[in-house]
Amino acid sequence: MPLNAFSTHLTELAQADALRTRRVVESAQGPRLTVDGRNYLAFASNDYLGLANDARLIAAAKNAIYRYGVGAGASHMVSGHMTPHHELEIALARFMEMDSALYFGSGYAANLGILTSLASRGDNIFADKLNHACLNDGALLSNANFHRYAHGDLDKLRSLLALQANNASNGSRNIVVTDAVFSMDGDLADLPAILKLVEEFDALLVIDDAHGFGVLGETGRGSLDHFHLKSDRIVYMATLGKAAGGYGAFVAGQRDVIEWILQTARTYLFSTATPPMMAAALLESLKIIDEDRARRVHLHDLIARFTSSLKLKNCALKFSATAIQAIIIGENNHALYFADELKKRSIWVPAIRPPTVPRGTARLRVSLNAGHTQADVMELVVALTEIDASLLDAIK
Repeated sequence: MPLNAFSTHLTELAQADALRTRRVVESAQGPRLTVDGRNYLAFASNDYLGLANDARLIAAAKNAIYRYGVGAGASHMVSGHMTPHHELEIALARFMEMDSALYFGSGYAANLGILTSLASRGDNIFADKLNHACLNDGALLSNANFHRYAHGDLDKLRSLLALQANNASNGSRNIVVTDAVFSMDGDLADLPAILKLVEEFDALLVIDDAHGFGVLGETGRGSLDHFHLKSDRIVYMATLGKAAGGYGAFVAGQRDVIEWILQTARTYLFSTATPPMMAAALLESLKIIDEDRARRVHLHDLIARFTSSLKLKNCALKFSATAIQAIIIGENNHALYFADELKKRSIWVPAIRPPTVPRGTARLRVSLNAGHTQADVMELVVALTEIDASLLDAIK
């Protein structure tokens, strides 16, 4: 393959308004960011509770550095499993009211490790078509039979489960895997109904609650708290780099299931452990999530203000009960126009385009967080309304 083919591919992406660029952020995470020397009111981060730059997390990380150094030095199974990692896993299991928890270096690594541990050739994985890419990759890497159903179509899921139950070979395993909060729309999976199907067909349910953990439920336990769910059939994964303000992820569930993942997940076994200072910071974050419920109350007040105030003529608004608010614009260039016009007003909202979302559904993805004020939200609403009114003239 000639090297100039890559130049051709990049040119094609640019012509389709699909080329992505990185912006260098010069400040700490927060509702206001400095980029290229300019300050922005930012609705671009998954730091939903405003903990990424919290002084208490910083202090916990500093104390851990002085005691444990910076790096862990090895994988967890060699010599890298340190006291903060151990304490964090105990605290996560207790917080989630589950038997056991296992701390991974990232959400992507967690989902690849979970699915390749739980499923193999001859097993079946059933997945919502809008699941995150790492769930799809984990399913493919497992070599299990991979069945996808249209977003939220539980009748189709039932028929797929029933078909495999009738055709099941002895010992084959069925696993349903779903996002709890879908990352590009902010809508919630019907977890109670899915769990009923899982129980009916003797399956397992793997839940990716990356965008629900810390945000949903009175206690911040995420989608399980929101829906009041508890079952040994649930294998629960959540990331710790969003509402928890740090980095990494964890899986929690029935003790033997988690032990099996620990013993077999290649992304856990063969990765250097995360820096102990991160585990120490996350221990502090977990305390704040548990004790400072006012942050969630404020966040949900902001969500209510945004969804009740914004009315646009040229966009589809997919309002949700979560911090993720999708404004569906359609064509890539139209979404980029919105994002660029917002930047002119010193507001940063990312334009999301295919292949992250289906073709023809390019959008703005608004992320609200507890650091925003009601005035911040209304500033965004006013700007979006003005840009929406100018869209048709601007693209002629």
